[in-house]
Amino acid sequence: MTTRQSNLESIRPEISTETIHENMSDDERFQNLVLRPIIKLQNDLLIEVFKNYVNKYKSSFYDLTVEKKMSYIENSIQRDIKFRNSLKGIVIGLFTVEEYLIYIQNSSALNKRMMGIVKDRLISNIQLFERPEFLSAV
Repeated sequence: MTTRQSNLESIRPEISTETIHENMSDDERFQNLVLRPIIKLQNDLLIEVFKNYVNKYKSSFYDLTVEKKMSYIENSIQRDIKFRNSLKGIVIGLFTVEEYLIYIQNSSALNKRMMGIVKDRLISNIQLFERPEFLSAV
């Protein structure tokens, strides 16, 4: 019988570009071993969640320049607490119990790292955030 922990760990993508060093902080180690793989796994969902957020609340997003869209993404994650908590839940829900116990010891710092990675991932996919009618015509 498989466990929740082994199932969760088995579906995470490996991130070979992130190396682990002995002198790495515990937070950085957690970021590279847990947060980055989970956020990469959840990439498609994070993109759809942001599209829904924009369509539901701020359809003016589509009229912004690329620079302002980047700023909008950052501000949405920093200032909209409900949206931020939703994003955190998408990541935390894929923690093992052991990882969660580590996370709660320093959740504030780890949340900053988590949201920074999510922000970077959304910005790197900014080309996907066009008006829906433009995307369906392609």
